[in-house]
Amino acid sequence: MEAVRELDAHPEVDVIVVARGGGSLEDLLPFSDEALVRAVAASTTPVVSAIGHEQDAPLLDHVADVRASTPTDAAKSAIPDVGEQLEIVRQLRDRGRRVVQGGLEREFSWLRSVRSRPALADPVREVDRLTEQVVELRDRARRSLTISLDRAGDGLGHTRARLHALSPATTLARGYAIVQREDGAVVRSAADLSEGEELRVRLTEDSLRATVTEIEAAGEPSAAAHTDTTGGGDPAPAETTEGENP
Repeated sequence: MEAVRELDAHPEVDVIVVARGGGSLEDLLPFSDEALVRAVAASTTPVVSAIGHEQDAPLLDHVADVRASTPTDAAKSAIPDVGEQLEIVRQLRDRGRRVVQGGLEREFSWLRSVRSRPALADPVREVDRLTEQVVELRDRARRSLTISLDRAGDGLGHTRARLHALSPATTLARGYAIVQREDGAVVRSAADLSEGEELRVRLTEDSLRATVTEIEAAGEPSAAAHTDTTGGGDPAPAETTEGENP
């Protein structure tokens, strides 16, 4: 017990081996002593129990860090075989090399697959393809807009032509006139007028005022129309009394 504490306190001690080469049950009782068991359990240095009795295990085997069947086995556990350890190191080194090589192969394979993609193998090809699409869409939009503008222009020209043909100004330009009463009502028949009534005659660019002097019924030979001037005097044929702009 005291030896265990002394060895545990020594800084150069790496492992403590408690060993005995077999013996009877009575010879094993000291290794189940409570004080010894507590000292081994409290030890900070690793303890190897090598009592060497398979049938009856003392309590020391249960608190020690490692249990060895014989002192020789304890020595092997405390001081491993150099050749065996070198073999383990070699196996671990080979395993690590294989792992690293496998990882590198996977990364190289992934890199080759990425480099073989069209986008990376020839980046300009994708740019050219997209440029062609943009140019095609631009030309298509330009053609569509031109056709729409042409159709709209044709429709506008037809509408202007219809409006011009239906415009009263066009009718007046052909030599016709619009006759109106003083209240602005359009005269549609001579039978609606009476002699002496003041009228307004609207021409293409201006207008004049006239006075009804005679009404001819339909079918009668035409006679010259006479108008009176607003300033007085004898009536004269087709004489205007006052010019107006529309």
